[in-house]
Amino acid sequence: MKDKVKVAVNGYGVIGKRVADALQVQDDMELAGVCDVVSDWRIKVATHKDYPVYAFDGTAQDKMEKAGIEVRGTLADLLETCDVVVDCTPKKIAAQNIEKYKEAGLKFIVQGGEKHETTGHSFSAENNYDTALGRESTRVVSCNTTSIIRTLTALKKAGLLQKARGTLLRRATDPWESHLNGIINTLVPEPEIPSHQGPDAQSVDPELDVITAAVKVPETLSHLHYWNVQLTREATKEEVLQAFSNSTRIAMINYGDGLSANNTVKELMLGLGRPYGDMYEVALWQDMLKVVGNELFYAYLVDNQAIVIPETIDAIRALTRLEENARASIQKTNAALGVRQGAFV
Repeated sequence: MKDKVKVAVNGYGVIGKRVADALQVQDDMELAGVCDVVSDWRIKVATHKDYPVYAFDGTAQDKMEKAGIEVRGTLADLLETCDVVVDCTPKKIAAQNIEKYKEAGLKFIVQGGEKHETTGHSFSAENNYDTALGRESTRVVSCNTTSIIRTLTALKKAGLLQKARGTLLRRATDPWESHLNGIINTLVPEPEIPSHQGPDAQSVDPELDVITAAVKVPETLSHLHYWNVQLTREATKEEVLQAFSNSTRIAMINYGDGLSANNTVKELMLGLGRPYGDMYEVALWQDMLKVVGNELFYAYLVDNQAIVIPETIDAIRALTRLEENARASIQKTNAALGVRQGAFV
């Protein structure tokens, strides 16, 4: 068996802490350590889990040590212990870090808040795993873009996709920050159509004919998408559902089961014992889905905190060539994280 790949996580926030946890259940990866600038409860959770903790720089290290946190060193020290870095720092920060990774001769992954040009490659496991094999770096696209790529790729592989038009209802902020900068009693449309998610999806698959519009809404649990897709031909609902079911990361839910809102789906995830109540899959309402001739209408939910986690794990395998085959990596990741295919309940 190949040696385990040692992975550093820079940024122990919403995504970083989940990536670190996901690494712990992969038998071909090892968490080299986590790095951050904060010295509050967030990084203290990492110490309770016995994760090796590093500070971004000397200033951050001083603050952590004063807070009673055992620190192994700085980011520079962490980079000497790993093979690949997953940068989960806030938007636009990762672009400032990549020179450090390059100087250390490390492969690296950034998240969807960074621009495609940061790495020159944007990643979604079911669509373009092969093009990431052995690369120096890649960018795992955002939560919304990941869902778009998954669903439209499923239709494309079935020969059903002609063009797609979607409306996104976007959560205002992450749950833990809703006391800081959430919006209340208002809806905020993105100022331009298309919104950035459509062009972002095309950074993964330029063949997609996709246009999106987005509205920020006063809630924090997830995003809700409505899609109108023109199919290549007339099709049945059963054909479309089969196409979606062929995806390894789309799971069906039913309005008729009482799963009529994002909070009920969140409760389902908690009931299933998911860490943090996370949902790695796209949750698509199968009893709401409608086909009229060659037009398809459907809606789904996206867990903004969790959907990119399995993609990030697969990206590590692709860059390091731990696994050459996309389906093999996806199956391995899904099994480790408990990702469901077909239906949740």
